[in-house]
Amino acid sequence: MISLTSPDERLQSQSALYGILNSVPHPTIVEMIATAGYDFVLLDLEHLPHNETLLSHCIQLGQLKGCIPLVRITVDDIPRAGRILDMGAHGIVLARTESAQQVSALRDAMFFPPLGTRGITGGSVTGFGTMPLGDYIGHVNEKLWLVPMIETVPGIDAIDEILRIPQVTLVMEGALDLAMNMQLGPQPSHPDVEMHIRLLASRCIAAGKRFCANPRTPQQQQFWRSQGIDCWLCGEDRGFLFRTLKQHLTDFVSPHP
Repeated sequence: MISLTSPDERLQSQSALYGILNSVPHPTIVEMIATAGYDFVLLDLEHLPHNETLLSHCIQLGQLKGCIPLVRITVDDIPRAGRILDMGAHGIVLARTESAQQVSALRDAMFFPPLGTRGITGGSVTGFGTMPLGDYIGHVNEKLWLVPMIETVPGIDAIDEILRIPQVTLVMEGALDLAMNMQLGPQPSHPDVEMHIRLLASRCIAAGKRFCANPRTPQQQQFWRSQGIDCWLCGEDRGFLFRTLKQHLTDFVSPHP
């Protein structure tokens, strides 16, 4: 049976939420992330192939281990949102969000009437019928995470309209794609990119919505802490795994005296 937790509820017992992008799609990696203590895991369908059985196993392991499973999709995959949530995902992250219309379409696909148009099923999400459907609908409509990920200038330009949609839970940033969109190349820490990301965060805070920071330097991390940010995307697992494996081999090949 699905048991959803909102950011506000999770933050009642801790000072911040920490998540990581899962770019190595395997249940064992998700289990490691959850066991390491991350609060949420972002399972990526934007850039990675993910068959439904594998995705379902990753979602279930995250949920069972107390790590909130979110799934990142593209605009083209919005019609799949209900099916993904039926697997037990706690929310959807919409990559490259650029308009309130896109977010409204995602809301309709994620939530049951009267908030949306999602069709209903039973199965494991209702404990195979042990949770009454009315209770399940209310639970889902109150606590699902709807997360626009802003990665382009049009997305930043549309942020105020996006934030007026009540079901938006928090907003994530994609500085690398933003830099590319701004014709700056792969420079996510470029001053102009940082200026746009800070503007994005300020609009979220003014609207009373959480901004999820994804710092790439110690200076960025220090800045966001000074702003009272309490939701963090801590990079992606693929890079960490590679660097750790490479360093481990280096330590063996060239041991310290």
